[in-house]
Amino acid sequence: MRLHRLDITAFGPFGGAQSVDFDDLSAAGLFLLHGPTGAGKTSVLDAVCFALYGSVPGARQGGQGMTLRSDHAAAETRTEVRLELTVAGRRLEITRQPPWERPKKRGAGTTVDKAQTWLREYDTATGAWKDLSRSHQEIGEEITQVLGMSREQFCQVVLLPQGDFARFLRADAEARGRLLGRLFDTHRFAAVEKRLVERRRETEARVREGDTELLADAHRMQQAAGDAAELPDLAPGDPGLAEAVLGWAAVARSTARERLTIAHCARAAAESAQAAAERVLDDVREVARLQRRFAEARERAAALEEGSDAHEEDRARMERARKAAAVAPALELRDEAETEHRRASTAETRARAELPRTHADADAAGLATAARRAAEELGGLDSARRAERRLTELVAERAELDAEERADEDVLRDAEDWLAGWETTRAALQTRIEAAQEAATHAEQLAVQREPAEKRLAAARQRDQLGRDTDDAQARVLRLTERALAARTHWLDLKEQRLRGIAAELAAELVAGEPCAVCGGTEHPEPARKIAGHVDRETEERALAAFQRADEERGEAERRLGLVQRALAAASAEAGDTTTEQLTSLVEELERRYAQARKSASGLHPAQEALLHAERERDRRTAARQEAAVRAATRDTRRDALERERAMLEGELAQARGDAESVAARAAQLERQAALLTDAADAVRAAADTAQRLKEADARLADAAFRAGFDTPRAAAAALLDDAAHRDLQRRLDARQTEEAAVRAVLAEADTAAAAQQPPADLTTAERDAEATARRFRHAVSAWDAAERCCSELDRLSARATASVRRLAPLREEYDRVARMAGLAAGTSADNERRMRLEAYVLAARLEQVAAAATVRLQRMSSGRYTLVHSDDRAGRGRSGLGLHVVDAWTGRERDTATLSGGETFFASLALALGLADVVTDEAGGVRLDTLFIDEGFGSLDDQTLDEVLDVLDALRERDRSVGIVSHVADLRRRIHAQLEVVKDRTGSVLRQRGQ
Repeated sequence: MRLHRLDITAFGPFGGAQSVDFDDLSAAGLFLLHGPTGAGKTSVLDAVCFALYGSVPGARQGGQGMTLRSDHAAAETRTEVRLELTVAGRRLEITRQPPWERPKKRGAGTTVDKAQTWLREYDTATGAWKDLSRSHQEIGEEITQVLGMSREQFCQVVLLPQGDFARFLRADAEARGRLLGRLFDTHRFAAVEKRLVERRRETEARVREGDTELLADAHRMQQAAGDAAELPDLAPGDPGLAEAVLGWAAVARSTARERLTIAHCARAAAESAQAAAERVLDDVREVARLQRRFAEARERAAALEEGSDAHEEDRARMERARKAAAVAPALELRDEAETEHRRASTAETRARAELPRTHADADAAGLATAARRAAEELGGLDSARRAERRLTELVAERAELDAEERADEDVLRDAEDWLAGWETTRAALQTRIEAAQEAATHAEQLAVQREPAEKRLAAARQRDQLGRDTDDAQARVLRLTERALAARTHWLDLKEQRLRGIAAELAAELVAGEPCAVCGGTEHPEPARKIAGHVDRETEERALAAFQRADEERGEAERRLGLVQRALAAASAEAGDTTTEQLTSLVEELERRYAQARKSASGLHPAQEALLHAERERDRRTAARQEAAVRAATRDTRRDALERERAMLEGELAQARGDAESVAARAAQLERQAALLTDAADAVRAAADTAQRLKEADARLADAAFRAGFDTPRAAAAALLDDAAHRDLQRRLDARQTEEAAVRAVLAEADTAAAAQQPPADLTTAERDAEATARRFRHAVSAWDAAERCCSELDRLSARATASVRRLAPLREEYDRVARMAGLAAGTSADNERRMRLEAYVLAARLEQVAAAATVRLQRMSSGRYTLVHSDDRAGRGRSGLGLHVVDAWTGRERDTATLSGGETFFASLALALGLADVVTDEAGGVRLDTLFIDEGFGSLDDQTLDEVLDVLDALRERDRSVGIVSHVADLRRRIHAQLEVVKDRTGSVLRQRGQ
């Protein structure tokens, strides 16, 4: 990957448009990016990263979106970064514009434009650029695929941050693992570890579930077996659980079968005893029944003898009732004739009472004649009835016309009243509409003023909060600066004390007979001794570490103070000098006026609707007034016609009514008169007929009673029985006859008579003996049934337990295999001697490659003194795999990289960064990195080491690479001629480029 050109507009500290020609800078192979602190050196690298990945490196990722925009840029200038590069043989151009809050084109306030991205490729055949995509996602995937690196890897291997690698050298194994895991993407191996742990838990849970189910079956077998066998104390996961359960089940089944055999024999004996007792009981019951039957028959015979007189009386009564039955039809006919005659006489009397006096004594023929005359007169009134009905209809129609006339008068009156006030109503509604339109226009104007006022208020509140945060941050910086100075003073004092007592440290290493490391002498007559308060190397290094921590905290506090101050300046610029209280009052007043205007404007639509409704009502009332006038003319014509027809009908009805109020009343009188005369004639004829039939029925009744043997008809009527009495009497006679026959049959039975001759049967003793044998049999059957159920349940549960054991066997094998693999991958297994996790093992191999690649450059930087080596020894009680040591050729000892000095740490971390870049590049598919950037750290080198470091970087140029050094060391500006200078000013930073 080689960078060609970078164009920056309104990005970071650069308020205007700036360009970087990397082809010109790379011609020298080594170029310097320098400038004062805060000028924007890092922002150039941020722009490269943002162009490629749409975000900036590391902790500055929060600088995306509108916060990437330069505070010095003009309001109408949009933030843009364009990068031209060659990668994998393709020349690409990437343009990115983050989200932009710009002024509105219409009205006041601002609006936010979305982020935009373009990707173009140079076509060598046509010599022109062609568009590839404008999709953020597609461009991100394309760049990641072409580069073969994620943003984190790119920032680590192209933008070499020496501070990160210095911390990497001093970090523990866990921190190194996190960094290497991000760079080499070994999360899949961690996922394998996690998956193995999950598989182990799953298989363990399945095995434990199977053991639990097997133990549950064992406890069910124990419940079924009762006290037949004692279940051993077992738990899920116990070794030999399956064998113990199956063995115990076999013993329990054998014991249960023995109990079943014993219960079967006891049941057979009890069944035989019960059968014998039941046979004896049946014999005793039969004798007792026969004896009881004979005694009951003797008692019934005596009862029949006592009731013989009553029986004879019943037989005589039945005979008289049989004779009277022949007279019964004549009696019924006579009673019916008498009833009919009495009813007809009553009806005749009632009908004659309702007749006029002129017809009260007339016979049937006279009454019928009078009824015919009334009917004839009634028939002559049909025409008069029709005329009367028509007259009623005329009156109703006249009433309807009057009602319509009154309704039309109301309509005309309402229409006139409403139309009289139409102009006033229209003017009032028009005034409402105009007022609502003015309020809507005013609300729009207030809405435009509201948004910037609210933004200023938010900025003012943020300004107040940031002011307080700035004071706190300044106080913290002052406090941490004083603490750092105190720690530095303490460290320098300890260092000076140690230098004064260094002879005692050297004397502690002297051995008799061996040469001294200082003078070479083999005799040590008076070696120096440590005095009270001696400062050793460990104490000095602790003080140095404390000073470095305090200095880092101070630097971090200063960085945070700068961020807060920049945010405060931005908020103050947006809020202005107005106080928060004034802005709050202004916003509240705008909100009140806006709400009032919106409320007034909300009446526009109702007013328009009211005006439209009023216009429609005016049209409707005008049409109703015209229609009412037309209907009034039609009614006058119809009313005259009705009056003429009514006069004609009144003359016709005067003759038909007579002295009645109306024709209908006259017709009702005639209808009633005809009905009464007809009913009276019918009643007279009916009374005469029933009298004749009564006389004939008396004669027939007397004759029938004489032939039946009764002196008078009254005696025959007394001998008659109704149906209930007859049935009751016949039932008693039949029961007597049946009882006599039954008693004679029982007394004639041979078995019953023989049983009566025997002694009384002892039924109680026989029943008691039979119940005892039955109870013993039930107990035996229950015991046999329980034994059989126990055997069946034990067989079923044993078969189920055997199936569970067969099913658990492969699960146990799988669990053992997975558990061994999980323990080995997690580094907890005894087979993993170094307790190295799978991911750590892979990372250890990568770290070994990185150490080998870094050593090539480290030996040259250190004149062959230092070599980086990977160590997989265990660190204390922790796990091994990610140790990193440095071998000092001068002493031949291997020591931890944390013991390197500041300058040594820099070129060691630089060598490590370059080595890591090579390894990550190979891991990413061998993408060649022709442009690298190296961040700060050169100030900690002496002149000789700086020359050696620059020689190493020159060696990178021999491979056609260009290396950009980011530093403000003055000596580098003399040594490196190709430079990119960042110059800061109150109006923003600018770039000055100087080639070779």
